[in-house]
Amino acid sequence: MSNKQRTLDFIEIEWATYIERFNRLPVDVGVKRVNGQGYPRFRDMLAHILSWWEEAMPIILAIAEEREYERKKYDFDAFNAEAVARYKDWDEAEFLTHFEKMRQKAGADLRSMNEAAWENRRVRSWVNGVFIHHAREHLVALSRFLTLDTLENEWGTYIEDFSRLEDKSAFLKKQGVENFREMLGHVIEWWEMGARIIVGIVSDPNFKWVDVDTDAFNADVIAKYRKLSEEEVQKLFEIKRQDMIRLVQGLPDNAFSIGDIESWLAADMVEHFDEHAIKG
Repeated sequence: MSNKQRTLDFIEIEWATYIERFNRLPVDVGVKRVNGQGYPRFRDMLAHILSWWEEAMPIILAIAEEREYERKKYDFDAFNAEAVARYKDWDEAEFLTHFEKMRQKAGADLRSMNEAAWENRRVRSWVNGVFIHHAREHLVALSRFLTLDTLENEWGTYIEDFSRLEDKSAFLKKQGVENFREMLGHVIEWWEMGARIIVGIVSDPNFKWVDVDTDAFNADVIAKYRKLSEEEVQKLFEIKRQDMIRLVQGLPDNAFSIGDIESWLAADMVEHFDEHAIKG
């Protein structure tokens, strides 16, 4: 899939249903999730998201059209505080209408942008930051779309991304492993754990599982994967990744509204990626 189509899908699928999915959450759950991201209200987080769209789009279009634009060094805390303050007194309906109009306009502008611009590094960086990565960063109600995108696109290039990394040792040290096969093994085993629990819940709503000691579990994983070759582990990683894609594709729609299933999917397949993301 092209970067253009992936971005448009985020705008037209993930962000188009973002508010609706949040509104389906029990009120106390929604408040807790938003507070956990540092915002007192959901609309304050929407103001933050909206303001970055409004900041990014003129820059993206200026780059695409080879026009000059102001290059800034951002004080992110100040920017975010100003975003919340700017919209705090808006009428609720007016604010939500404005959010939706900006979403639609961003999609239309990006769809009409010249194809060559999509290869520009700055364009890709802005687009990824405000439309793709931001959706994972501000995940409050998981979608099938976001789960599959992370499995297909982020985890899908994980091995290749590591191979291109200049300072592999620094990355591995930061992750607390000695080699890449241990890193992949850690991901594989948590995928398998999550999959067993998810399948169990789908099959039997009364399904119970025993929580594991995370440190002991991770230590056992490292010991297990030290015995395998790099090639074996990479092959197994790809097999399991495809298994996870099929699992998510086959889940009934209501599975994403079951708290335990949603939390395992979010933690194992989406949030886990950003915990171990390779930034080269």
